[in-house]
Amino acid sequence: MGKLFYIIGKSSTGKDTIFQSLLEKKDLGLRPLVLYTTRPMRAGETPGLQYHFTDENGLAKLEAQGRVIELRAYHTVHGIWKYFTADTEATDLERSSYLAVGVLESFRSVRDYYGKDRVVPIYIEVEDGERLQRALDRERAQEEPRYAEMCRRFLADSEDFSEEKIQEAGIEKRFYNRELTECIEEISSWIRDSLKL
Repeated sequence: MGKLFYIIGKSSTGKDTIFQSLLEKKDLGLRPLVLYTTRPMRAGETPGLQYHFTDENGLAKLEAQGRVIELRAYHTVHGIWKYFTADTEATDLERSSYLAVGVLESFRSVRDYYGKDRVVPIYIEVEDGERLQRALDRERAQEEPRYAEMCRRFLADSEDFSEEKIQEAGIEKRFYNRELTECIEEISSWIRDSLKL
């Protein structure tokens, strides 16, 4: 039986980089479960890799087909951006194990949909000062930096990832991303143990 490993953490903790690195480790045999968003694509992102980029019409079609597992809407300084998981991937947990990236709310919904025994959280943490610097560096690299949105997201993470909410989600194991390579190796080893590879 396969598992769905779900990477969770505040913004700028390295989730997307860790996600890509784990997928590249062929011995883990993980396949990506790519989420959807209506937000604009950032510089360096590839459709179908970090997210499936869609619009309100695309979301409405998937909702009408009953394929949306979970949906979150964020009121940003640039309008409402939506993120969601849809059951459109060729997800077969009987045969394969998967890797996804999301937030606590999406993790809980996906876990409830597929089952607690199948969806495993990988919670990433970074010290707040370091996280803020990473967010600023990333935003500066954008063609049109969105600093107000970066600040809103940073502040919202304190509430969204409170200790109470982390405990309510049943997250026990945490991975500290002080040094990226070491963090990836620690997570890889933990996944191997979880899958008995």
